[in-house]
Amino acid sequence: MYANLQGDYIKGKDFSMYHKTVQKGVVLHRTIDNFIDTHPAVRDLLHELYPHLPKISGIAVDIFFDHLLAKNWNQFHTKPLREFVDAFYSFEPQFSNEFSPEFKFMLSKMKEFDWLYQYQSFDGIEKACSGLSRRISFKNNLHQAPAVFRMKEKEIEQAFRLFIQDAHPFYENYFKKN
Repeated sequence: MYANLQGDYIKGKDFSMYHKTVQKGVVLHRTIDNFIDTHPAVRDLLHELYPHLPKISGIAVDIFFDHLLAKNWNQFHTKPLREFVDAFYSFEPQFSNEFSPEFKFMLSKMKEFDWLYQYQSFDGIEKACSGLSRRISFKNNLHQAPAVFRMKEKEIEQAFRLFIQDAHPFYENYFKKN
């Protein structure tokens, strides 16, 4: 999970200098990004949200889907969300010496403010959008995404359900091969 998350912090095509687990995580991260970006329901949703959230509708969809996954966690995982998140926070990967300072900082904030668990609440969406909005290098209105979520909640949930319906068998197959 750490290696997958670290995928946002590793650029380029050559990441062979990293631990094998990190390499697999980066590939998984990019596979997930590609799968979500090319999914028809997600593409339709991105087009619908773009007028409200130009340039950052994809970031907003990631946050919205994280929220819906956390909110409906018991439908997708046997372990309660609290236990799953606590296990993630307490795990110390053997390759943590390869974490960039930016990634380490993000992980510390993630744990300090319990981001993963907080995603299940609307307040969690607001905090994630507000924080990310400040870190994006260009002027954006991501801080307005929670209002857009409320306005388009039915469409977002429908796209999420269609995506999850396809994602589950896709990733079951992916993990069998890898």
